[in-house]
Amino acid sequence: MVPDRLRFWFVVHFVVDMLFAVPQFIAPEWLLGLFGWHTIDPLTSRLVAAALFGIGIESFLGRNASAEAFRGMLNLKLIWSAGAVLGIGISIAMAGGGPVMGWVVMGIFVVFFLWLYYRLQLR
Repeated sequence: MVPDRLRFWFVVHFVVDMLFAVPQFIAPEWLLGLFGWHTIDPLTSRLVAAALFGIGIESFLGRNASAEAFRGMLNLKLIWSAGAVLGIGISIAMAGGGPVMGWVVMGIFVVFFLWLYYRLQLR
């Protein structure tokens, strides 16, 4: 059985992903400039937006799925978060500290490990 609260959080995840994915896809320089990013690669920014579209939209489309489907979606979210934390951490270390926003983004992905709570419930 999938908890109603988990279904709710999948819809929230969709909304938040779309709030960032749409402007990052359309105007990455503008969006990232708001957060103090100085060097922006539009291609990479749009690839991140594409990942946000994929994970966010699937969260919405799969919100009424079975427990087995939720396990797969939660695995994806956890793997992506782990990869993001590792990649951002390496980048920050190589930059000798990196911008504050890099730490904020890494913190967001660390918080995404709360998905693990639900993943363990659906064992």
